[in-house]
Amino acid sequence: MAVTHERRRLGRVDAVLREMGESLPQGLVPARIFNDPDIHELELERIFARAWVFVGHESEIPRPGDFALRYVGNDSFIFVRDERGQVRLLLNSCRHRGTQVCRAEQGRAAHFTCPYHGWTYRTTGELTGVPAYEEGFPALDRREWSLLQAPQVASLHGFVFACLDPDAPSFDEYLGGMKWYFDLMFGLNDAGLEVAGPPQRWVMNANWKSGAENLAGDNYHTTVVHKSLFQIGMLHLSPLANMTGYHVQPGNGHALSFAVAADPADPGPQFWGLPAEVVRTFRPDKLSVEQYELARRARNTMGTVFPNFSFIRTPSSPDPERVPLTTFNRIWQWQPRGPDTVEVWSWVMVYRDTSPEFRERSYTAGRSSFGPGGLFDQDDTMPWQTIARSAGTVFFGKAGAKLNYQMGLAEASISRLETDWPGPGTAYFPRHDERYALELYTKWHEYMTRE
Repeated sequence: MAVTHERRRLGRVDAVLREMGESLPQGLVPARIFNDPDIHELELERIFARAWVFVGHESEIPRPGDFALRYVGNDSFIFVRDERGQVRLLLNSCRHRGTQVCRAEQGRAAHFTCPYHGWTYRTTGELTGVPAYEEGFPALDRREWSLLQAPQVASLHGFVFACLDPDAPSFDEYLGGMKWYFDLMFGLNDAGLEVAGPPQRWVMNANWKSGAENLAGDNYHTTVVHKSLFQIGMLHLSPLANMTGYHVQPGNGHALSFAVAADPADPGPQFWGLPAEVVRTFRPDKLSVEQYELARRARNTMGTVFPNFSFIRTPSSPDPERVPLTTFNRIWQWQPRGPDTVEVWSWVMVYRDTSPEFRERSYTAGRSSFGPGGLFDQDDTMPWQTIARSAGTVFFGKAGAKLNYQMGLAEASISRLETDWPGPGTAYFPRHDERYALELYTKWHEYMTRE
Protein backbone atom coordinates (compact mmCIF):
# COMPACT_ATOMS: atom_id res chain seq x y z
CA MET A 1 0.00 0.00 0.00
CA ALA A 2 2.81 2.41 0.91
CA VAL A 3 4.53 1.81 -2.42
CA THR A 4 1.30 2.43 -4.30
CA HIS A 5 0.70 5.68 -2.40
CA GLU A 6 4.23 6.87 -3.14
CA ARG A 7 3.81 6.12 -6.83
CA ARG A 8 0.55 8.04 -6.92
CA ARG A 9 2.16 10.95 -5.09
CA LEU A 10 5.10 11.13 -7.49
CA GLY A 11 2.76 10.61 -10.42
CA ARG A 12 0.75 13.69 -9.43
CA VAL A 13 3.93 15.77 -9.07
CA ASP A 14 5.28 14.51 -12.39
CA ALA A 15 2.02 15.49 -14.07
CA VAL A 16 2.29 19.05 -12.72
CA LEU A 17 5.93 19.30 -13.81
CA ARG A 18 5.15 17.98 -17.30
CA GLU A 19 2.33 20.49 -17.59
CA MET A 20 4.66 23.26 -16.44
CA GLY A 21 7.31 22.30 -18.98
CA GLU A 22 4.72 22.67 -21.74
CA SER A 23 3.29 25.98 -20.50
CA LEU A 24 6.45 27.90 -19.49
CA PRO A 25 7.33 28.95 -23.06
CA GLN A 26 3.90 30.62 -23.22
CA GLY A 27 4.52 32.46 -19.94
CA LEU A 28 2.14 30.29 -17.89
CA VAL A 29 2.96 28.80 -14.48
CA PRO A 30 0.74 26.25 -12.62
CA ALA A 31 -0.65 27.86 -9.47
CA ARG A 32 -0.23 24.57 -7.64
CA ILE A 33 3.55 24.92 -7.28
CA PHE A 34 2.96 27.66 -4.66
CA ASN A 35 1.24 25.35 -2.18
CA ASP A 36 1.69 21.62 -2.58
CA PRO A 37 3.19 19.36 0.14
CA ASP A 38 4.66 16.89 -2.33
CA ILE A 39 6.27 19.60 -4.42
CA HIS A 40 7.71 21.14 -1.25
CA GLU A 41 9.31 17.83 -0.23
CA LEU A 42 10.76 17.39 -3.71
CA GLU A 43 12.17 20.95 -3.59
CA LEU A 44 14.13 20.07 -0.45
CA GLU A 45 15.61 17.02 -2.19
CA ARG A 46 16.21 18.34 -5.67
CA ILE A 47 16.88 22.06 -5.18
CA PHE A 48 18.07 22.82 -1.66
CA ALA A 49 20.23 19.69 -1.46
CA ARG A 50 21.86 20.46 -4.82
CA ALA A 51 21.92 24.22 -5.52
CA TRP A 52 24.23 26.80 -3.92
CA VAL A 53 22.44 28.43 -0.97
CA PHE A 54 23.40 31.58 0.95
CA VAL A 55 24.21 30.94 4.63
CA GLY A 56 25.63 34.18 6.00
CA HIS A 57 28.19 36.96 5.79
CA GLU A 58 31.71 36.67 7.15
CA SER A 59 31.25 39.86 9.18
CA GLU A 60 28.77 37.95 11.35
CA ILE A 61 31.60 35.74 12.65
CA PRO A 62 34.65 38.06 12.69
CA ARG A 63 36.72 36.25 15.38
CA PRO A 64 37.84 32.63 15.78
CA GLY A 65 35.15 30.77 17.68
CA ASP A 66 32.30 33.07 16.59
CA PHE A 67 29.32 31.06 15.33
CA ALA A 68 25.69 31.32 14.26
CA LEU A 69 23.10 28.66 13.42
CA ARG A 70 22.04 28.60 9.78
CA TYR A 71 19.93 26.37 7.53
CA VAL A 72 20.20 24.82 4.10
CA GLY A 73 16.73 23.56 3.31
CA ASN A 74 15.67 21.94 6.58
CA ASP A 75 19.21 20.96 7.66
CA SER A 76 20.71 22.86 10.61
CA PHE A 77 24.36 23.93 10.31
CA ILE A 78 26.85 25.72 12.54
CA PHE A 79 28.27 28.66 10.60
CA VAL A 80 31.58 29.12 12.43
CA ARG A 81 35.04 30.64 12.12
CA ASP A 82 37.35 27.95 13.45
CA GLU A 83 40.39 28.42 15.67
CA ARG A 84 42.59 28.91 12.62
CA GLY A 85 40.31 31.58 11.15
CA GLN A 86 38.73 29.43 8.45
CA VAL A 87 34.98 29.73 7.82
CA ARG A 88 33.22 26.38 8.10
CA LEU A 89 29.71 24.98 7.88
CA LEU A 90 29.34 22.06 10.29
CA LEU A 91 26.21 19.90 10.33
CA ASN A 92 24.57 20.48 13.70
CA SER A 93 24.17 16.80 14.50
CA CYS A 94 26.29 14.66 16.84
CA ARG A 95 27.84 11.62 15.18
CA HIS A 96 26.87 9.44 18.14
CA ARG A 97 23.04 9.65 18.17
CA GLY A 98 22.33 12.67 15.98
CA THR A 99 21.47 15.11 18.77
CA GLN A 100 22.00 18.77 17.90
CA VAL A 101 25.28 19.81 19.51
CA CYS A 102 24.61 23.56 19.32
CA ARG A 103 21.40 25.11 20.62
CA ALA A 104 22.36 28.78 20.88
CA GLU A 105 21.44 30.89 17.85
CA GLN A 106 24.80 32.66 17.92
CA GLY A 107 27.76 33.19 20.20
CA ARG A 108 31.40 32.32 20.67
CA ALA A 109 32.79 28.92 21.66
CA ALA A 110 36.03 26.95 21.80
CA HIS A 111 34.14 23.70 21.25
CA PHE A 112 30.66 22.20 20.91
CA THR A 113 29.47 19.54 23.34
CA CYS A 114 26.53 17.23 22.75
CA PRO A 115 24.01 17.60 25.61
CA TYR A 116 23.00 13.92 25.39
CA HIS A 117 26.20 11.90 25.94
CA GLY A 118 28.85 14.61 26.04
CA TRP A 119 30.75 14.00 22.81
CA THR A 120 32.80 17.16 22.24
CA TYR A 121 33.95 18.73 18.98
CA ARG A 122 36.40 21.50 18.13
CA THR A 123 35.35 24.42 15.96
CA THR A 124 37.03 22.58 13.08
CA GLY A 125 34.51 19.78 13.56
CA GLU A 126 37.08 17.32 14.94
CA LEU A 127 35.89 14.96 17.69
CA THR A 128 38.11 15.54 20.73
CA GLY A 129 36.19 14.26 23.74
CA VAL A 130 34.22 11.06 24.38
CA PRO A 131 33.12 10.31 27.97
CA ALA A 132 34.11 6.78 29.09
CA TYR A 133 36.33 6.55 26.04
CA GLU A 134 38.72 3.94 27.43
CA GLU A 135 35.97 1.89 29.05
CA GLY A 136 33.42 1.90 26.22
CA PHE A 137 35.16 2.88 22.98
CA PRO A 138 38.73 1.54 23.11
CA ALA A 139 38.74 0.90 19.33
CA LEU A 140 37.08 4.16 18.28
CA ASP A 141 39.13 6.24 15.85
CA ARG A 142 37.99 9.77 16.68
CA ARG A 143 39.37 11.07 13.40
CA GLU A 144 36.61 9.16 11.58
CA TRP A 145 33.80 10.66 13.66
CA SER A 146 34.15 14.40 13.13
CA LEU A 147 31.05 16.50 12.53
CA LEU A 148 29.90 16.31 8.94
CA GLN A 149 30.59 19.42 6.89
CA ALA A 150 28.93 20.97 3.85
CA PRO A 151 30.76 19.42 0.87
CA GLN A 152 31.27 22.78 -0.84
CA VAL A 153 31.60 26.24 0.74
CA ALA A 154 32.55 29.45 -1.08
CA SER A 155 32.86 33.12 -0.14
CA LEU A 156 32.56 36.10 -2.46
CA HIS A 157 33.03 39.62 -1.05
CA GLY A 158 32.25 38.14 2.36
CA PHE A 159 28.98 36.48 1.28
CA VAL A 160 29.18 32.77 2.10
CA PHE A 161 27.31 30.17 0.07
CA ALA A 162 27.21 26.39 0.48
CA CYS A 163 26.23 23.40 -1.64
CA LEU A 164 25.38 19.98 -0.20
CA ASP A 165 26.10 18.18 -3.48
CA PRO A 166 29.81 17.31 -3.79
CA ASP A 167 29.37 16.76 -7.53
CA ALA A 168 27.67 20.09 -8.24
CA PRO A 169 29.47 22.73 -10.33
CA SER A 170 31.75 25.18 -8.53
CA PHE A 171 30.26 28.39 -7.16
CA ASP A 172 31.86 30.47 -9.93
CA GLU A 173 30.33 28.20 -12.55
CA TYR A 174 26.99 28.26 -10.76
CA LEU A 175 26.94 32.07 -10.66
CA GLY A 176 27.93 32.34 -14.30
CA GLY A 177 27.17 35.82 -15.61
CA MET A 178 25.72 36.82 -12.24
CA LYS A 179 29.26 37.13 -10.86
CA TRP A 180 29.83 40.17 -13.10
CA TYR A 181 26.90 41.91 -11.38
CA PHE A 182 27.77 40.60 -7.92
CA ASP A 183 31.23 42.16 -8.29
CA LEU A 184 29.62 45.40 -9.49
CA MET A 185 27.33 45.51 -6.46
CA PHE A 186 29.66 44.35 -3.70
CA GLY A 187 33.22 44.62 -4.99
CA LEU A 188 33.58 48.35 -5.65
CA ASN A 189 35.95 49.04 -2.77
CA ASP A 190 38.39 47.24 -0.51
CA ALA A 191 36.50 47.67 2.76
CA GLY A 192 33.23 46.21 1.51
CA LEU A 193 30.08 45.88 3.56
CA GLU A 194 29.25 44.33 6.90
CA VAL A 195 26.05 43.28 8.63
CA ALA A 196 24.44 45.74 11.03
CA GLY A 197 23.31 43.47 13.85
CA PRO A 198 21.80 39.98 13.71
CA PRO A 199 19.27 39.06 11.03
CA GLN A 200 15.64 39.94 11.48
CA ARG A 201 13.52 36.79 11.26
CA TRP A 202 9.80 36.27 10.90
CA VAL A 203 7.45 33.58 9.62
CA MET A 204 4.59 34.12 7.20
CA ASN A 205 2.06 31.83 5.55
CA ALA A 206 3.46 32.18 2.05
CA ASN A 207 5.61 30.18 -0.35
CA TRP A 208 9.33 30.95 -0.46
CA LYS A 209 9.25 31.43 -4.23
CA SER A 210 7.02 34.52 -3.94
CA GLY A 211 9.75 36.49 -2.18
CA ALA A 212 12.51 35.24 -4.49
CA GLU A 213 10.46 36.17 -7.54
CA ASN A 214 9.50 39.59 -6.19
CA LEU A 215 13.10 40.74 -5.59
CA ALA A 216 14.22 39.26 -8.91
CA GLY A 217 12.55 42.15 -10.71
CA ASP A 218 8.87 42.71 -9.94
CA ASN A 219 8.76 46.47 -10.50
CA TYR A 220 5.19 46.16 -11.79
CA HIS A 221 3.75 45.61 -8.30
CA THR A 222 5.56 48.65 -6.90
CA THR A 223 3.28 51.08 -8.72
CA VAL A 224 0.18 49.43 -7.17
CA VAL A 225 0.97 47.86 -3.79
CA HIS A 226 3.49 50.56 -2.82
CA LYS A 227 1.64 53.48 -4.40
CA SER A 228 1.27 55.23 -1.05
CA LEU A 229 5.06 55.21 -0.58
CA PHE A 230 5.47 57.23 -3.79
CA GLN A 231 2.79 59.62 -2.57
CA ILE A 232 4.49 60.36 0.75
CA GLY A 233 7.91 60.79 -0.91
CA MET A 234 9.54 57.72 0.63
CA LEU A 235 10.89 56.75 -2.82
CA HIS A 236 12.99 58.97 -5.05
CA LEU A 237 11.46 57.79 -8.34
CA SER A 238 8.01 58.50 -9.78
CA PRO A 239 5.83 55.46 -10.63
CA LEU A 240 6.58 55.96 -14.33
CA ALA A 241 10.32 56.32 -13.76
CA ASN A 242 10.18 53.18 -11.63
CA MET A 243 9.29 51.18 -14.76
CA THR A 244 11.99 52.92 -16.81
CA GLY A 245 14.84 50.54 -16.25
CA TYR A 246 16.28 47.20 -17.28
CA HIS A 247 15.47 43.60 -16.43
CA VAL A 248 18.57 41.43 -16.75
CA GLN A 249 18.80 37.64 -16.98
CA PRO A 250 22.45 36.62 -16.62
CA GLY A 251 21.56 32.90 -16.80
CA ASN A 252 21.28 29.92 -14.41
CA GLY A 253 18.00 31.18 -12.94
CA HIS A 254 19.46 34.42 -11.56
CA ALA A 255 17.86 37.79 -12.34
CA LEU A 256 18.28 41.51 -11.63
CA SER A 257 16.52 44.80 -12.11
CA PHE A 258 18.37 48.08 -12.73
CA ALA A 259 17.10 51.65 -12.75
CA VAL A 260 19.82 53.45 -14.69
CA ALA A 261 20.15 57.03 -15.94
CA ALA A 262 19.18 56.86 -19.62
CA ASP A 263 21.68 59.56 -20.56
CA PRO A 264 25.29 58.87 -19.46
CA ALA A 265 25.71 62.63 -18.98
CA ASP A 266 22.69 62.89 -16.67
CA PRO A 267 23.84 64.89 -13.61
CA GLY A 268 21.20 63.24 -11.39
CA PRO A 269 21.94 60.83 -8.52
CA GLN A 270 24.90 58.57 -9.24
CA PHE A 271 26.11 55.34 -7.62
CA TRP A 272 22.62 54.61 -6.21
CA GLY A 273 22.56 58.04 -4.53
CA LEU A 274 25.38 57.12 -2.14
CA PRO A 275 27.14 60.06 -0.46
CA ALA A 276 30.58 61.31 -1.46
CA GLU A 277 32.22 59.70 1.60
CA VAL A 278 31.27 56.27 0.22
CA VAL A 279 31.85 57.00 -3.46
CA ARG A 280 35.39 58.22 -2.64
CA THR A 281 36.25 54.67 -1.52
CA PHE A 282 35.21 53.13 -4.85
CA ARG A 283 38.11 52.00 -7.01
CA PRO A 284 37.59 51.91 -10.78
CA ASP A 285 40.53 49.51 -11.12
CA LYS A 286 38.62 46.81 -9.23
CA LEU A 287 36.06 46.57 -12.04
CA SER A 288 35.97 46.72 -15.81
CA VAL A 289 35.20 50.05 -17.46
CA GLU A 290 31.72 48.76 -18.35
CA GLN A 291 30.99 47.63 -14.78
CA TYR A 292 32.12 50.90 -13.25
CA GLU A 293 30.12 52.98 -15.72
CA LEU A 294 26.95 50.95 -15.05
CA ALA A 295 27.47 51.41 -11.30
CA ARG A 296 27.93 55.16 -11.79
CA ARG A 297 24.61 55.46 -13.62
CA ALA A 298 22.65 53.16 -11.27
CA ARG A 299 19.68 54.61 -9.36
CA ASN A 300 18.48 51.38 -7.72
CA THR A 301 19.20 47.68 -8.11
CA MET A 302 17.59 44.51 -6.85
CA GLY A 303 18.08 40.87 -7.72
CA THR A 304 17.87 37.21 -6.77
CA VAL A 305 20.57 34.56 -6.90
CA PHE A 306 18.70 31.30 -7.51
CA PRO A 307 17.15 29.80 -5.53
CA ASN A 308 16.51 31.97 -2.44
CA PHE A 309 19.04 34.80 -1.92
CA SER A 310 17.85 38.33 -2.72
CA PHE A 311 19.27 41.85 -2.36
CA ILE A 312 18.35 45.48 -2.93
CA ARG A 313 20.18 48.81 -2.96
CA THR A 314 18.03 51.93 -3.17
CA PRO A 315 17.50 55.29 -1.45
CA SER A 316 14.62 55.70 0.99
CA SER A 317 13.58 57.72 4.02
CA PRO A 318 11.56 56.83 7.14
CA ASP A 319 10.28 60.43 7.34
CA PRO A 320 10.66 62.27 3.99
CA GLU A 321 9.69 65.66 5.44
CA ARG A 322 12.45 65.59 8.05
CA VAL A 323 15.03 62.96 7.00
CA PRO A 324 16.78 63.07 3.61
CA LEU A 325 16.66 60.04 1.33
CA THR A 326 19.48 57.68 2.29
CA THR A 327 20.74 54.67 0.35
CA PHE A 328 20.69 51.32 2.10
CA ASN A 329 21.60 47.70 1.34
CA ARG A 330 19.35 44.87 2.41
CA ILE A 331 19.64 41.11 1.78
CA TRP A 332 17.21 38.21 2.27
CA GLN A 333 17.18 34.46 2.55
CA TRP A 334 13.78 32.84 1.91
CA GLN A 335 13.79 29.73 4.11
CA PRO A 336 11.25 27.08 3.05
CA ARG A 337 9.40 25.81 6.11
CA GLY A 338 6.46 24.18 4.36
CA PRO A 339 4.40 24.39 1.16
CA ASP A 340 2.69 27.52 2.51
CA THR A 341 5.19 28.67 5.14
CA VAL A 342 8.37 30.69 4.72
CA GLU A 343 10.77 31.91 7.38
CA VAL A 344 12.23 35.17 6.18
CA TRP A 345 15.78 36.07 7.22
CA SER A 346 16.86 39.60 6.40
CA TRP A 347 19.95 41.69 7.13
CA VAL A 348 20.77 45.39 6.72
CA MET A 349 24.28 45.86 5.32
CA VAL A 350 26.34 49.02 5.91
CA TYR A 351 29.59 50.21 4.37
CA ARG A 352 32.69 49.73 6.50
CA ASP A 353 34.98 52.65 7.24
CA THR A 354 32.27 55.28 6.82
CA SER A 355 31.00 57.83 9.32
CA PRO A 356 28.77 56.67 12.20
CA GLU A 357 26.20 59.23 11.08
CA PHE A 358 25.83 57.75 7.59
CA ARG A 359 25.85 54.18 8.90
CA GLU A 360 23.03 55.03 11.30
CA ARG A 361 20.97 56.81 8.61
CA SER A 362 21.48 53.92 6.18
CA TYR A 363 20.56 51.35 8.85
CA THR A 364 17.42 53.30 9.77
CA ALA A 365 16.38 53.61 6.11
CA GLY A 366 16.83 49.86 5.63
CA ARG A 367 14.89 48.96 8.78
CA SER A 368 11.98 51.31 8.04
CA SER A 369 11.68 50.15 4.43
CA PHE A 370 11.88 46.38 4.89
CA GLY A 371 11.65 43.84 7.69
CA PRO A 372 8.75 42.90 9.99
CA GLY A 373 8.20 46.61 10.73
CA GLY A 374 9.14 47.89 7.28
CA LEU A 375 6.53 49.53 5.08
CA PHE A 376 7.46 47.57 1.94
CA ASP A 377 7.26 44.16 3.62
CA GLN A 378 3.98 45.06 5.30
CA ASP A 379 2.56 45.92 1.88
CA ASP A 380 3.82 42.67 0.31
CA THR A 381 2.77 40.28 3.08
CA MET A 382 -0.92 40.02 2.22
CA PRO A 383 -0.53 39.35 -1.54
CA TRP A 384 2.07 36.63 -0.92
CA GLN A 385 -0.09 34.94 1.72
CA THR A 386 -3.16 34.94 -0.49
CA ILE A 387 -1.16 33.49 -3.41
CA ALA A 388 -0.36 30.45 -1.26
CA ARG A 389 -3.93 30.31 0.03
CA SER A 390 -5.38 30.30 -3.49
CA ALA A 391 -2.81 27.79 -4.72
CA GLY A 392 -3.88 25.33 -2.01
CA THR A 393 -7.58 25.37 -2.88
CA VAL A 394 -9.28 22.61 -4.83
CA PHE A 395 -10.96 24.74 -7.50
CA PHE A 396 -8.11 27.16 -8.25
CA GLY A 397 -4.87 25.48 -7.22
CA LYS A 398 -5.40 21.75 -7.58
CA ALA A 399 -7.71 21.94 -10.60
CA GLY A 400 -4.86 23.13 -12.82
CA ALA A 401 -5.27 26.91 -12.93
CA LYS A 402 -2.38 28.76 -14.58
CA LEU A 403 -0.85 32.06 -13.49
CA ASN A 404 -0.05 34.69 -16.11
CA TYR A 405 3.63 35.67 -16.54
CA GLN A 406 3.22 36.99 -20.09
CA MET A 407 4.09 40.66 -19.60
CA GLY A 408 6.56 41.66 -22.29
CA LEU A 409 6.26 38.48 -24.36
CA ALA A 410 3.89 39.78 -27.03
CA GLU A 411 5.36 41.19 -30.22
CA ALA A 412 3.59 44.51 -29.63
CA SER A 413 4.95 44.86 -26.10
CA ILE A 414 6.82 48.05 -25.24
CA SER A 415 9.62 45.99 -23.66
CA ARG A 416 12.46 45.27 -26.09
CA LEU A 417 15.74 43.40 -26.05
CA GLU A 418 18.60 45.82 -25.32
CA THR A 419 21.16 45.05 -28.04
CA ASP A 420 24.04 47.08 -26.55
CA TRP A 421 23.72 46.07 -22.90
CA PRO A 422 27.27 46.13 -21.45
CA GLY A 423 27.03 43.10 -19.17
CA PRO A 424 26.54 39.34 -19.54
CA GLY A 425 23.14 37.83 -20.25
CA THR A 426 20.13 39.45 -21.84
CA ALA A 427 18.51 42.74 -20.84
CA TYR A 428 15.09 44.19 -21.64
CA PHE A 429 13.97 47.81 -21.51
CA PRO A 430 11.74 49.14 -20.04
CA ARG A 431 10.69 47.04 -17.07
CA HIS A 432 7.24 46.14 -18.43
CA ASP A 433 8.48 42.57 -18.62
CA GLU A 434 8.25 39.32 -16.63
CA ARG A 435 11.03 37.29 -18.21
CA TYR A 436 13.00 37.64 -14.97
CA ALA A 437 10.42 35.40 -13.25
CA LEU A 438 10.31 32.91 -16.12
CA GLU A 439 14.11 32.69 -15.86
CA LEU A 440 13.77 31.67 -12.21
CA TYR A 441 10.97 29.16 -12.84
CA THR A 442 12.73 27.63 -15.83
CA LYS A 443 15.73 26.85 -13.63
CA TRP A 444 13.39 25.66 -10.86
CA HIS A 445 11.74 23.29 -13.35
CA GLU A 446 15.12 22.06 -14.56
CA TYR A 447 16.18 21.12 -11.02
CA MET A 448 12.82 19.56 -10.18
CA THR A 449 12.79 17.30 -13.24
CA ARG A 450 16.40 16.15 -12.93
CA GLU A 451 16.70 12.84 -11.09
